[in-house]
Formats: sequence, structure tokens, C-alpha cells
Amino acid sequence: MFAIFNQSNSPKLKVKFDDNRIKDSWVAFISTSTAKELKIEGNGNYHAILHGRTNTKSISCLKVDNSFCQDGMIILNKEAQDNLNVRDDDDIEVELLKEVKNVTKLICQPISDTLPTGKIDLKEDILFKYLMAKEDNQILVYVNCLFTVAGIVFKAKEVSGNYGKVTGTTSITVVEAVSRPPRSVGYSDVGGLTKQLSQIRQVVELSLNHPQLFEKYGVKKPKGILLYGPPGTGKTYIARALAGEVGAFFLTISGPEIVDKLAGQAENNLRLAFEECEKKQRAILFIDEIDSIAPKRDKTQGELEKRIVAQLLTLMDGVKSSANMIVIGATNRANAIDPALRRPGRFDQEISIGIPDMSARFEILKVHTRKMKMQGNFLEQIARDTHGYVGADLAALCAQAAMNRIHEIVENKLPYDSDPPPVTQKDFEDALAATNASGLREMAVETPDVGWEDIGGLDDVKNELAETIQGPIMHPEEYNVFGMSPSRGVLFYGPPGCGKTLIAKAVAKECGVNFISVKGPELLNQWFGESEANVRDLFDKARAAAPCVIFFDEIDSIAKSRGSSEGGAGAASDRVINQLLTEMDGIGPKKKIFIIAATNRPDVIDPALTRPGRLDQLIYIPLPDESSRLAILRASLRRTPCGKDVNLEYIARMTEDFSGADLAEICQRACKLAIRERVAERKKFEEERRERAKDGLILSNDSFMPSVKELSRKHLEEVKHINFEN
Repeated sequence: MFAIFNQSNSPKLKVKFDDNRIKDSWVAFISTSTAKELKIEGNGNYHAILHGRTNTKSISCLKVDNSFCQDGMIILNKEAQDNLNVRDDDDIEVELLKEVKNVTKLICQPISDTLPTGKIDLKEDILFKYLMAKEDNQILVYVNCLFTVAGIVFKAKEVSGNYGKVTGTTSITVVEAVSRPPRSVGYSDVGGLTKQLSQIRQVVELSLNHPQLFEKYGVKKPKGILLYGPPGTGKTYIARALAGEVGAFFLTISGPEIVDKLAGQAENNLRLAFEECEKKQRAILFIDEIDSIAPKRDKTQGELEKRIVAQLLTLMDGVKSSANMIVIGATNRANAIDPALRRPGRFDQEISIGIPDMSARFEILKVHTRKMKMQGNFLEQIARDTHGYVGADLAALCAQAAMNRIHEIVENKLPYDSDPPPVTQKDFEDALAATNASGLREMAVETPDVGWEDIGGLDDVKNELAETIQGPIMHPEEYNVFGMSPSRGVLFYGPPGCGKTLIAKAVAKECGVNFISVKGPELLNQWFGESEANVRDLFDKARAAAPCVIFFDEIDSIAKSRGSSEGGAGAASDRVINQLLTEMDGIGPKKKIFIIAATNRPDVIDPALTRPGRLDQLIYIPLPDESSRLAILRASLRRTPCGKDVNLEYIARMTEDFSGADLAEICQRACKLAIRERVAERKKFEEERRERAKDGLILSNDSFMPSVKELSRKHLEEVKHINFEN
């Protein structure tokens, strides 16, 4: 898809690293077959310019060795990796050189953290000493690249001719030390955003690299892109990757930085930023937190904000067609931005950077663990367990997992110098327990821990739910075959305590989706319009957390038939229903948002909610029959040790008209009675131990042997006065 972005015909090779065999950053190894592909003949040394990511280049002496070089690969050391900003299995281009001239002048800077203690003449004692040690000793340098001599890392600040061979006749100047330059970010560092990155690259790279094509077709180039989504999803990271890969001048400004207390200074700051970008051959202006300087003018009270918005509109309209620049805005509050900015000719495209799904989380985890030594392949399971985690959360999760492993090493004094122990799945699981999903922190979103095994009976209901909700999520292709859209919602109705809420949670867990539980009255607000806004926000959050199940408990409290109530409260309820209907109709088939509602008064619900296309599956949750009651009792007591005298079949027969909640309560109360007896025995034992201690006899905790070790028939009889048959 991106062939148009890169017209180079240079051969591409996959990178592998080997610091043990290769000590110099200007040396690379290839196989004989690869040498033939590059049209290298003989076994001599050849020189080439290597083109890495983010427009980086370095010079290298190519050597042929089949003992450890595979075909189609080039072997470098770690320093060359940093110079080219590449990792294992990245592709680099190789441009052969016919000749390499000697460098007449070199100005270099040592990297501060590699300098030895004490005084040393770097030029004479390090550089010239190496060059003069052997007749064929040489250093190949490319401007701004790092090279190492005698363990000291240097940066080539200025090189005559940009690259070449440093010899004993080169004029070398060593200036002040600098810190190691930070590694720039590229496209391969952005995980889980393939689709969004593709859209952004198409706009940015075509606009900056091929502006003449737009003129030939008589259309205007895009001027701007608005990236929106929750915090931590990668909006700023994408902009940094663009800056590194496109090779354009990149100016980033944060919204609040523009504002100034002096009148007119904020507008002037914006003008200066646009002017600086327009002067460059290619430029990207990135405005972070753009909502802080471009709010809706009809909602803001301050004149300063209105002037800044007007200035930004004027500047974007005034960008000359000859100016090769594009503006990228980022926000997590897209609806707070003035609508005048959100039209073609200004921000031409709006791209959502949402909360990643499971496959995207897996890709992000792979990016963040590329350099991490791990035991086993468990990242896919971690991706499944991290619903609602955004890129920043996953990066923090990986860091926490590594910290857990480091703590273990230090605590147990394990050796780590040569081969440190790998990070394990347990390290990640412990990190998962200690971190939260910031993308869903504002929402009442959970990943339920209730499964089908926790629900006794209701087999018909489970099967129907599996078809309605699990089917579209697990097998969407089957619906496409028949051209059918899945159901959007289900209404549970039936007596209280029959497991409607529990079933909703279980189906969310079985499908592996997020779960938002809403009590009807939570949406209501005393202020005009706020209740409808709460409904909108709820569905916005669900779209961000998709795939997601929204569960409306006691929906009759907010969805009574319109017109059935009088006064202001009735009008507010009607507006909430209208908003609810609008949002339900706006759920697209690709969004994977499902609505489950529960009520014990289906007759009072507005009929518009239960028509096909909305809550079109009505499922009655009845009082359990005998076999279902037995299943509920077994599910409730599956973790409880029960005596042989406990006859659950008899209890199931004797509890006709009991709901699931009633049966669970029987089991809970019986367990409380057993616990009460154990506590009483423990107190008696402590008293006896104190008495014995007075006589000099010490009783240990191990000598406590409680008589109540399991739930017995007696405990269940006491709860509901059930008389068991002999």
C-alpha cells in the first residue's frame, strides 16, 4: 500500500545483531549469496551506505562470512543498531559505494557515560593510538553517528563530505562531552494501531512527499488531521513516529503553552509557530491538547479563548498552497472543540484512536517486550486478561512485571551478571493485579468473574443467550454469510431473585467482553438536559470499551411508557427514553455493543424499546424448577465442604416457589451457622490454653482440632426448619 511513499530501488536486507563477533559499528557481515544479490564479486571488503528507519544513515564495511550469516540478512552490532534506529528483523536498505574518500576534518564528541575516570587525552591516547597501531586500521564515520574506540563512544558531530574514512592524516578535534542521544520513535514502535497509522500515513506522507500530484488533479492538499481518543492510547506517540519516519521538520506545541497573560501574546505565539513551519521545506505542526485552546465559542465565557480560536481558524485558512506543511491536533475531548475547526479545509480528517481490542493489545505487548527475556509464550493470555488497557497501561504493565522479576532477584540474591532469570507469566499476573485500566477508570466497567458454572439451571436461557450475544462476537463471519445483522438487545423479565443480573454478568465473562452495569436512577439528574447527556456519555464509553455489554438493571425506573407520568419528572423521563432509543438505533453492526435490560415489571416499559431492532429478544427468567433448584444449590455450595448427611436433592424438592436468591441465602446462612460453631470452639480452646499456661503447660495452635469441619444436615435444618427424611 505504501509503495508510493518510497521510490528507492536499493536492495533490502533483514537485520540481525551479534555483539560477540562484531566489535566495530562500521563493520557488517553478509553471506556469499547475499553478496551476489548485491552484485559484490570476490571476497574483498566493500563499503556501503546503510539506510535505517527514521531517515537514519551510516557507513559500513561489508565482509562475507557464511559461518554465521544467513541469506538475505546483514549482521550488525548494537551500536550500529542505535545509529540506524532498527531492531532485530527490521529491513534496511544497502547502497553500495564505488569509493570512500578519506575524511580531512572530523569534529567528534565523547559520550559522557563512557568516559574513564581521571584525565586522558582522547585525541592522542585513544583515537590516534588506535589509527597508528596497525597500518590498515581505520574508522568509518557518518555525520551524527556513534562509533566506539577503546571502549569510549564518540559522536561524529562534523565530518568533511558527510562520511568517509578516518586515517592518521585526518585533522581530529575532540570537543566537550555530551549525553547519549535519545532513540527516535518509528512506525514499528507503534503497536496495535495498524489501521489508524495507515490512514494517517496516507494523508501525511502523500501531502508532504507528493504535493504536485494534488495540483495535477486540481484538488487541494489536506491541511490537518484531528486525532481523538482516551488518554494513553498513543496519539502523541503516533505524532512522534511520524516525525521520525517522514524526515520533516516537526514542531510540537501543547495547548496550554500557547496561552499568555499579556494581551495578544497567545495569538502571536500561534502565528510564530505557523510561520516557522511555512518556512521549512516540509513541516508537521503538532498541537497537543487542542481542546484547551479551541473550545466551542458559544460555550466559553472568556474572550481570550474566543480570540485564540479565531486566530487558529484564520491561520489554517491562510496556509499557502505552496507551503508544504500539515497540522495535526490531538485531544481526548473531540466534542469540546469548536465545530468551525472540524470541517474540510481545516481538519480534513478525524481519526479515532480508541481503546485497543485483544489483538491490538497483543501487538502492543509484543512491542514492549521485544528486549525482555521471557519464559514461555503467554502474551496472548495476558492480552485476553487486559480488557480496557490502553497502550500506556500495557507499557506500565510490562515495566511492573520486569520490576517484579528484579525484586525477586535482589530479594533472593540470585546471580544476574551473565544470564539474568527470565520474566515469567506469574510476574505479569502479579503486575496485572497491581495495575488498573486507565482507559476505563472513569466508568463503572468490569470484567465479571461470574461464569456459567456459578449459575444453576436455566439451560434454555443460556443457550438462547449464547446464540444472541456469543454468536455475533465469536462467529461474526456466519452472520455475514447470510447478510444478517445480529440482535442488539435482550430484555430479561421475571420475578425478583431469579438470577437476571447474574446471568448478564456470566454472559459477559463467557464472551470475554467488558461489562457496564447501570442502575436506572443513576442516569437521572435534576438539571435540564443532564439526564440525556448521561445516556450519551454511557454509550460513548461503551463504544470506547467495545466489545461491551451494557446492563440496565431495573430499567422500568427510567423507561416507563411515555406520557404515563405527569409533571416535570414525567417529561424528563420521556426525554431519557427518546435519547435511549436514539443511541440504540445508532449502534452500528461493527461496534459489538449489546444491551441487556432486566425488569420484573415488563408491562410498564415503553413499547418502542421492545420492538425488533432494539430489545427484540424477550427472555422470561422463571422461578427455578426442581432440577434447576438442585443445580443452584450445587453451584452455591461447590466450594463448601459438605457432609455425607447433606441431601441436596431433598432440599430441592422441599423448596418449591423458592427463587435462586432464596436458595443462595439458605446456603449462606447454613455456612454462617457452621462458622459460628467453629468460632465458639476456637474461643473455648483459647480459654483452655490460658488455663493450662498457668500450670506451665503450653498448647500449640496445631493442637486445636475443631469438630466442625464441614457443612452438615443439622446446619441446613436450622436455617429454614427443613425436616429431613430418615
